[in-house]
Amino acid sequence: MKRSTVVIRPLARALSRQASSQSFLLARSSALTSRQRRLYSTHPPNARLNLPIDYATTPLLAHTSQAALSNPELPASVRNGTTKRMNLFQAINDALSTALAEDESVLIFGEDVAFGGVFRCTTKLAETYGGDRVFNTPLTEQGIMGFAIGAAAEGMRPVAEIQFADYVFPAFDQLVNEAAKFRYRDGAGGRSAGGLTVRMPCGGVGHGALYHSQSPEALFTHIPGLKVIIPRGPVQAKGLLLAAIRSNDPCVVMEPKILYRAAVEQVPTTAYELPLGKAEILKEGKDVTVVSYGQPLYKCMAALKAAEQDFGASVELIDLRTIYPWDKETVFNSVRKTGRCVVVHEAMVNAGVGAEVAAAIQEDPETFVRLEAPVARIAGWSIPTPLVFEQFNLPDVTSKCYLTLDLADVYADGMPRDIRRHQKGDEFLRDLSMNSGILKQSMLHSSRRGVDWLMGIVLDGIILSVFLV
Repeated sequence: MKRSTVVIRPLARALSRQASSQSFLLARSSALTSRQRRLYSTHPPNARLNLPIDYATTPLLAHTSQAALSNPELPASVRNGTTKRMNLFQAINDALSTALAEDESVLIFGEDVAFGGVFRCTTKLAETYGGDRVFNTPLTEQGIMGFAIGAAAEGMRPVAEIQFADYVFPAFDQLVNEAAKFRYRDGAGGRSAGGLTVRMPCGGVGHGALYHSQSPEALFTHIPGLKVIIPRGPVQAKGLLLAAIRSNDPCVVMEPKILYRAAVEQVPTTAYELPLGKAEILKEGKDVTVVSYGQPLYKCMAALKAAEQDFGASVELIDLRTIYPWDKETVFNSVRKTGRCVVVHEAMVNAGVGAEVAAAIQEDPETFVRLEAPVARIAGWSIPTPLVFEQFNLPDVTSKCYLTLDLADVYADGMPRDIRRHQKGDEFLRDLSMNSGILKQSMLHSSRRGVDWLMGIVLDGIILSVFLV
């Protein structure tokens, strides 16, 4: 009997552990099955802030002809004309067709361009204008760029397409050491590559991963001699692209590919240009300035609406449009008025456009003395873009809260006590994103200095932070 007991007890324990393990696995499987009912790229059913962008209603797009034609930057002849509903790739196609029709020196080429391109931006252009002006190239980015620079130097206006911005790096040497320096190098000879325009789709789409999601715009902003342009919608895409093609400086036009079909608005049918190097104030405010460009502008608009509704903040939103050379005057004037600034982009935070804007603001004496808080940057992490976790890397309305909280440490003396207690904990982050009432009650008992620290924006994990009690 004693021997049987010695044998049975370990077996009983083993059977018990096995049963427990099976229960755990069943529970875990059930939980996973429940979670897997929702695809990773969709929002949770109870989400309040991180909702899909409704491009059909956003005020950042012109949904009526009247809205499109009321743009004061358009010439009177265009404002008196007609519009057509287009998405972003159709507006680009319209601009390219206009350029080909009005100027025989315009050429368009790249990988699969004659077939319409991966994103259909060059659809039917080869059939309309001939294969000698719209044609395919071999799969060689440095060859595409070298040919384009040579054509521009001989007086043509080439529009070279790089199929994805992620593929531009073999051509980087040509752009930096040839196109950007050509005019300076030739000196009194008078030749340049000023007629060159380079187009490339950029940015995340939710599943592009390492080689189809990058936003390398900051690399080109380090290069004197280039203009770098990023539109947010079809009206901008047509006007800025035509301005780039007609410009006498080499231009890099980076098109947020997630907007190719998503962004739809009424676009003037007449040819027009929008000014290069000039920012646009999309919404006026008095408490904080938010500076962005391209697709993140839609996230900014969603965040500032939530902040204004929940906290009573008044936010000014600026679209840079041209990120090099960028419009310092418009940004400086805004920051002098609001005293606070947040710069938002989906490219990596390190050495990005946000760093340049922040440094320029703090280096300008008249603007620096008006700052009530440090300039904040909301951007992608300094990592390769992960596949299933791409959405966690891009700016959204409520993620990356710790960035704003770290900034807030500078002003912690006047911080509300209950916020200070939980500022590094998950409980605080949960309460902050799920129940703005807690934060508002805390603010009612805080000093003005304690309010000022929470300057920011709930974007990509940031709470659009301007609380003036």
